[in-house]
Parts: sequence; structure tokens; C-alpha cells
Amino acid sequence: MSLCINNKRSYAGFTLIEMLISITLLSIVLAALYSTFFLSHRAIDGMDESIVKLQETRKALDILKRELDSAVFRNDDEHTVFRVSDRDFFGKQASQLTFTTFSTLRPGISRIEYYVEEKEGKLTLYKKIESPYQKEETEGVDIIEDLQGFTIEAKYNDQWVKTWDTGMNMKRPEEIRISLSIILKDRVLTLSDVATPKVDSII
Repeated sequence: MSLCINNKRSYAGFTLIEMLISITLLSIVLAALYSTFFLSHRAIDGMDESIVKLQETRKALDILKRELDSAVFRNDDEHTVFRVSDRDFFGKQASQLTFTTFSTLRPGISRIEYYVEEKEGKLTLYKKIESPYQKEETEGVDIIEDLQGFTIEAKYNDQWVKTWDTGMNMKRPEEIRISLSIILKDRVLTLSDVATPKVDSII
């Protein structure tokens, strides 16, 4: 006596419509994930650029304050000077500052100039360091690009003025206010500090 057992297995598969729906849903999910990743990546990059620019501006402000703290003017020395010119580019403040000071970059007294120029449609702050006792052909070094404003103000009779010339005032201001304006996340941010020259002037 023989026993025969017939195993019948049914194989179920996906229809074409089901496959298309699955692929469509997977594409939507992947697109959403990619969009989220891309936006997050752009936000992180933008934050990194903003932090770097903020650090550069703070560093430039700190260096300028220290240089102004060491500013030197002697009435009996025609090589020493402190001069601020009030300028602007398309309504944006762009002071020009020239002064003599003790700098860590070279021995003795240096003549330092800060000025703003337009570069590729944007304002750039430049710095030039020279000897006050001899003529030098020195090129300016760019300090901050895409600047929104550079303002130097000197205190005179308890008021802040935007021009100063030791050739007329015959003295150096006792306080100097520095303001740097930059754009961070589509908003203008202004950083300011006040320098107080500590090197005695000889009048």
C-alpha cells in the first residue's frame, strides 16, 4: 500500500501596480530625507560662515583698539599724526583713519592707516603699516570683506565727532570710538568699542 501526498504550494507575487506604488512612496520618502539633510547642511554651513565672520570682526576690532590705546602724537614731531576723515560709499560709513602708534609688528613708532575701498561691488576694510620717518611703497592688506560700515569717532567737548586732524587740533583725542558693521543672517550687526590712548602726548 503506497501513500502519496501531494504538497501544493501557492506563490503570491506583487502586481505591477503594487510595485509602482511602492517605488513612488519610496521616492517620496527619500526626497523628503534628502531635502531635510540638504537644508540642515546649508544651515550648518551658513552658521559656520557667520561664526567665522563674527570672529574676524571681533579680532580686527580688538587689534585696532590696542593700536589706538598706544597711539602717539607729539607736537614737536611732525612725523606723528592722528587724523580721521569722514567718508561714505553709497550711504555706508567708511571712515579713513591715519595715526602713529607703537605696533607689535615692527620696532619703534609706526604709521598705520585704515581705509575702505570698493571691491567687486562690496566694501573691504584695508590696513597699511609704514614707517613715519621714511617714504615706503606699501600695499594695503584686506582685513574684512563685505563690510557694511566702518566708523571712527573722536570725543571733543563731550561730543563724538567724525573728523579730527592734529594739524588743526594740535592734540590727540582722549577717547576714540570704533564701530564695525557687518551682515549676519541677513541682518546688520554693529560691534563697537572705545579706545583710550595711554601713551602721554608731548605738547
